[in-house]
Amino acid sequence: MSEFKIPTETVELPSKGLLYPKDSELAKGVVEVKYMTAAHEDILTNQTYIKNGTVLDKLIKALIVSPINYDDLLIGDKNAIMVAARVLGYGSEYKFTYGGVDQTVDLAALDNKPVHEAIEKADKNEFEYVLPYTKNTITFKLLTHKDEQDIQRELDGLKKINKDSSPELSTRWKYIITSVEGRREKKDIREFVDNYLIAKDSRALREYIRELQPDVDLTFHVDGADDKVNIPIGISFFWPDI
Repeated sequence: MSEFKIPTETVELPSKGLLYPKDSELAKGVVEVKYMTAAHEDILTNQTYIKNGTVLDKLIKALIVSPINYDDLLIGDKNAIMVAARVLGYGSEYKFTYGGVDQTVDLAALDNKPVHEAIEKADKNEFEYVLPYTKNTITFKLLTHKDEQDIQRELDGLKKINKDSSPELSTRWKYIITSVEGRREKKDIREFVDNYLIAKDSRALREYIRELQPDVDLTFHVDGADDKVNIPIGISFFWPDI
């Protein structure tokens, strides 16, 4: 008997694969994913995965056909695969409420953000930036799935030590920043973040990274508003029947 077949689609990564090592499957700039099946819906309803916050990663991993290392995925590229998975599973129409008004967005019509010129010129996932107020020169990277997991583990550990502790922003900087004035030792980076990264420079760096970050353009126009606003990714994104 011939094997049953399941259709697949190719997802274009917002990074175009430019920030991955040349020998990585992700350097091709595309990832093949399959359509969601009933078995994949079982993942979405798995209470253990839901409670520990891994449900979407479990789903996306199960849908990816290309032989990639999931840990290496940049967050914006993972977002593109997530949107594609939703479209392939439940269609492109996404309904939600914003500002008390019912809204509908066609997810299939969302575009990837234009690739920043710094990424076009980069030969790896590392960028130089001069902090505008203190003039310290740093290098930084864009976070991957593994980085996000490591950050969460560190935050969970800090919570166990002090339940009132909430150093999320400073902890993230310690993973994003890769050198300060040429110093790459982790202890030097952590000391800089804790004692020398002033709020004005932190805000400026956040804004630059926001512009630089490859991602899906998850914004939409609201009637009567001049600027676009972010599409809220709520529970109905993958559970549209709720």
